Amino acid sequence: MNKNDWILISTILILSGILFLIYFLNKSTTNIAYVYHANDLIMTIDLTIDQQYVVNGDNGIVKIEVIDNKIRVVEENSPRHLCSKQGFISNSGQSIICLPNKIIIDLPNENIDVEVS
Repeated sequence: MNKNDWILISTILILSGILFLIYFLNKSTTNIAYVYHANDLIMTIDLTIDQQYVVNGDNGIVKIEVIDNKIRVVEENSPRHLCSKQGFISNSGQSIICLPNKIIIDLPNENIDVEVS
């Protein structure tokens, strides 16, 4: 490899590092989660309170768990259990989408003070 190859590799690595830092430094968290069933808001969850919730989906109950400002689906009735395999989410803009049960858990992009139901 010649000198130009090393310059190109170094430039790519530096740019990748900068983009990596920008991405991870801009992550933001939220304190609430919205739970929808078939596009209807059915529950607003406070992520600062560790608790389990149960909602009704199209295939039966969906158990939702909040631990340490993170939320996940613990148990649901669907053919492949893809909803519970998605794991925890905690950053603004993330969602858990459970199509068989038509349940969506959405973390909004900004913190909004709302009454939690």
